[in-house]
Amino acid sequence: MYRSLALGQQYSSLGSQPILCGSIPGLVPKQLRFCRNYIEIMPSVAEGVKLGIQECQHQFRGRRWNCTTIKDNLAIFGPVLDKGCKQEWVGATRESAFVHAIASAGVAFAVTRSCAEGTSTMCGCDSHHKGPPGEGWKWGGCSEDAEFGVLVSREFADARENRPDARSAMNRHNNEAGRTTILDHMHLRCKCHGLSGSCEVKTCWWAQPDFRMLGDYLKDKYDSASEMVVEKHRESRGWVETLRVKYAFFKHPTERDLVYYEGSPNFCEPNPETGSFGTRDRVCNVSSHGIEGCDLLCCGRGHNTRTEKRKEKCHCIFHWCCYVSCQECVRVYDVHTCK
Repeated sequence: MYRSLALGQQYSSLGSQPILCGSIPGLVPKQLRFCRNYIEIMPSVAEGVKLGIQECQHQFRGRRWNCTTIKDNLAIFGPVLDKGCKQEWVGATRESAFVHAIASAGVAFAVTRSCAEGTSTMCGCDSHHKGPPGEGWKWGGCSEDAEFGVLVSREFADARENRPDARSAMNRHNNEAGRTTILDHMHLRCKCHGLSGSCEVKTCWWAQPDFRMLGDYLKDKYDSASEMVVEKHRESRGWVETLRVKYAFFKHPTERDLVYYEGSPNFCEPNPETGSFGTRDRVCNVSSHGIEGCDLLCCGRGHNTRTEKRKEKCHCIFHWCCYVSCQECVRVYDVHTCK
């Protein structure tokens, strides 16, 4: 399926931590075979999952559910999002939809970036979508091969979503929505050449968008996610579950929209059945009337206030040439946490 894939050893390293295929929890046989056969790019796959989780935590940092239920490892595409896994389940909710989309996008993004940086012999720069140069610029640099990254993400993330049930259908759809976001936002990035930055010559290449922009985009898709209902059909292989939009008078979801079919809990109280850790001891914004404000984030329970001293640099002076000297000041802040 891939261009110039090669077999490798059954382990690789991500920083100082080796990836042992057999030790990754929750992988189905197809994912395990992928890991063993394409071990060279598994560090990028792992880095992509981590990138997606970090972005999830950034996007939901002020919400009752702040992505703390998702473990920082490859098992995000294993059972950690499945019903019945205590303290880690977010169900077939819009939160699960976002997690699958951003993690799948993260894998595609990280693999694509790794290829462009030349860290893998299995892939490289994209030479298939250049076309003729435009006026005032020419092709140069290394165009990022996002289609290869998307293929890797699809092969790994979707490997376990082959069941004829609604959850697999939902996960496949949201995984693809996340990956499509990258392809939709590929753009030309250019660099000027010439004396004193005159830009007499400009070279350009295809580049991925900033991942924060992808997170912002998918967060908007989370807010407008389409609620679905489950339908059962009998086919030659048995009963098959599919998804249908719940409200026919609403716009039907496209391949770029997120879908879900279960309502979200309020995440106010700890609940191991839903994976909610509650909001007790969460820092809230006492001056905000939004979801990050103490009234909403604390679910009406009220909040505690404490003072906190922090050392910070202050009274900084620039000296010619060329350094900055600063003093150290102690400042006192009020910190508000939910009861």
